[in-house]
Amino acid sequence: MLAPGFADPVHDAQGTFRAVMDALARPGLPQRLDAGPNPPAPLTPELAAIALALTDADTPVWLDADLAASSEVAAYLRFHTGAPLTEDPARAAFALIRDPARCPPLARFAQGTPAYPDTSTTLVLALDAIASEAGLRLIGPGIDGTARIALSPLPDSFVAQLAENRAGFPLGVDLILTAPGRVAGLPRSTAVTEG
Repeated sequence: MLAPGFADPVHDAQGTFRAVMDALARPGLPQRLDAGPNPPAPLTPELAAIALALTDADTPVWLDADLAASSEVAAYLRFHTGAPLTEDPARAAFALIRDPARCPPLARFAQGTPAYPDTSTTLVLALDAIASEAGLRLIGPGIDGTARIALSPLPDSFVAQLAENRAGFPLGVDLILTAPGRVAGLPRSTAVTEG
């Protein structure tokens, strides 16, 4: 039996959308994310909420190996969002990543074009923990001075990959980071260095 989506589709989608936009507008400042869905494993409630709020029939979605191995996850996303699933990360509008430690290099995802930088991929990672005032140092638009954020787990060479991603601005990917009940943003305009 297919797992339900949002209990209150309009208000839950609006709340999720607002939390994600606030997170991207204020990099490094985690926002509360009231993820209502109870999706099939290994899809987390936070990944599901963001997919339900942000994807549709015009936004191809790439799933990492853990998520792609589950026919229940694919059926859930297709039914609730209508989003087509792609096996090519360079064709994805969104990428859902359950296992951040095994995330492909950021450069493998769509980077956008000079005329349409918004055609890049937005990666949504499911982390175990997001904490403020420790860890990585962030500077850039939306940040008053500097911000600190601790993320766990992270892909190999994460900071170096983020530096390469930012060097190509306005091209590059944006990242939405989730943990239980939280969401944080790392847009391509943010400079990230080790703490």
